[in-house]
Amino acid sequence: MAHEIKIPSVGESISEVQISEWLKAEGDLVKQDEPIAVLDSEKATLDLPAPHAGRLGKILHAAGETVAIGTVVAQLETEAATGANESAKAEKAEKAEPEKNRAADVNKEVSSAAENLQTEPKKKDQPAKEADIDASAPIEAKGKVAAETETNPSVDIVKPVAKKNSDGEEEVVPMTMLRRTVARRLVEAKQTMAMLTTFNEVDLSAVQGLRQEHQAAFEKRHGVKLGLMSFFIKAAIDALKQFPQLNAEVRENNIVYHNYFDIGVAIASERGLVVPVIRQAERLSFAELEQAIGDFARRAKDGKLKPDELAGGTFTLTNGGVFGSLFSTPIINAPQTGILGLHTIQDRPIALQGQVVIRPMMFLALTYDHRLVDGREAVLFLRRIKESIESPARMLIEI
Repeated sequence: MAHEIKIPSVGESISEVQISEWLKAEGDLVKQDEPIAVLDSEKATLDLPAPHAGRLGKILHAAGETVAIGTVVAQLETEAATGANESAKAEKAEKAEPEKNRAADVNKEVSSAAENLQTEPKKKDQPAKEADIDASAPIEAKGKVAAETETNPSVDIVKPVAKKNSDGEEEVVPMTMLRRTVARRLVEAKQTMAMLTTFNEVDLSAVQGLRQEHQAAFEKRHGVKLGLMSFFIKAAIDALKQFPQLNAEVRENNIVYHNYFDIGVAIASERGLVVPVIRQAERLSFAELEQAIGDFARRAKDGKLKPDELAGGTFTLTNGGVFGSLFSTPIINAPQTGILGLHTIQDRPIALQGQVVIRPMMFLALTYDHRLVDGREAVLFLRRIKESIESPARMLIEI
């Protein structure tokens, strides 16, 4: 029985997707719910699963095409149709058996002729054949050469391998829908917001000490490591409560203040940058935050994030430090009014109580929308995060 494979709904506001690649070819066997193609939408990359087990039939839309939701992109043959096809293939193979035997006889004759050519000397006035057969070649190859020479006398027996010089060559690759959307939104953010970035640096000695002291027990109890991001999310939420302008958005001529904290965490994957959102992060513990971040990272790598997990958000954190970034000015994820950039940790000399000491230091960058947030609030917000990270106990007793 033949089934149609349609593009499913992938989000409330998404009307079309791009077929990034087909994971299966026509004729391949597939299991139910096995991914057969990768789809790119404007919000996420996701897999197209097989609705039933069977054999993939005709592919109607090639990789790279943009199709609307509900479009039939391929056919799937289930057990009945697959069984009939297998019978047809067996019957075809049975009919082809005499032809195969006949070809084997031809190969023997060609081999015998080749041996005669080796043992009999050529006459001086006898012209050479257009293609002498190498008797040392396998029988199958001899038969192939003989057949090609007979059907097409002009064919070259030895074909030169073409080599291309890569100097100056270009490769044109269409942008995925996700990449196009990211590009469009970044440009819109730059054009519509008055973005400004302020900086500070933070000493991570206290946080690293806590992680080292409690890491083993934390991981044993919760099944996840105690990372840095949960500390910064907690510190950001604490600062957002003090400066609600950074947990708000401009909506036409109004300011909308959010009384909840949906924190976006930027994650880089091979398929592009995504920002999944931890909903109501203020209600989560350190362990729950780390589990959420780990789950997002794994599913981002596999292209399993859902579009609704990437929507919304009231404030975003991005950590370029994992790639070695020392300093940056992150771009706001509109319509939010702020984004906190984290950077690599370096041991640097600092002045502490009149002494020069070495401490693990990190530069912080806060980009904010100056239409809504003044410089004073932005600087104090970043100072509040610095104080929370350098004295993490204050986040627990809320002082």
